Amino acid sequence: MATNRLEAFSDGVFAIAITLLVLEIRVPTNAGDRLAHELADQWPAYVAYLVSFLVIGIIWMNHHAVIDHLRAVDRPLVGLNLFLLLWVALIPWPTRLVAEYMREGGVAERVAALVYAGTMTMMGIAFGLLWRYASSDRRLLGSGLSDADIARRTRRFTIGAPIYAIALIVALVSAPASLAIIAVLAVYYALPQGGMMRGPSE
Repeated sequence: MATNRLEAFSDGVFAIAITLLVLEIRVPTNAGDRLAHELADQWPAYVAYLVSFLVIGIIWMNHHAVIDHLRAVDRPLVGLNLFLLLWVALIPWPTRLVAEYMREGGVAERVAALVYAGTMTMMGIAFGLLWRYASSDRRLLGSGLSDADIARRTRRFTIGAPIYAIALIVALVSAPASLAIIAVLAVYYALPQGGMMRGPSE
């Protein structure tokens, strides 16, 4: 399979997933003079939307850079890419859970955050597996990256899953703290001096 077909299909999934997020922000009905209050009361939906938008957008940026570094695509990589997209496509659902149940607090709030962080953990594992497979022995990579670049990128792409797992554990105690960890990790992967990967021409 050509890399452009893999990228085009993936871009479609990313685009649909990131667009679906806005559907989790509901429009209050029959609010009347309480509209401002009703909108303010939806703050968990805004927070969940922002964090999930950042996560999906930054995954897409790094995914795009990884694909740009590939010289070829084989069937196992296609399978690993589908495994990643499985979790990306799922993100709108736990986003809705968090948006709904963080208003209630208590056990429900923590369960929603647990599902959200669990989805992010699996997404992090999937991205790490995709990169490790493609980069192992330069199996599918072009010549644009040095051995040091590959090693550095492997460390940075691998560290995400354990940190998401920490957010998973923190969700058992505090949903807001769990979301904050995920948001900080998203920012890390957005920074060129952090976890962001550059394409060959950047």
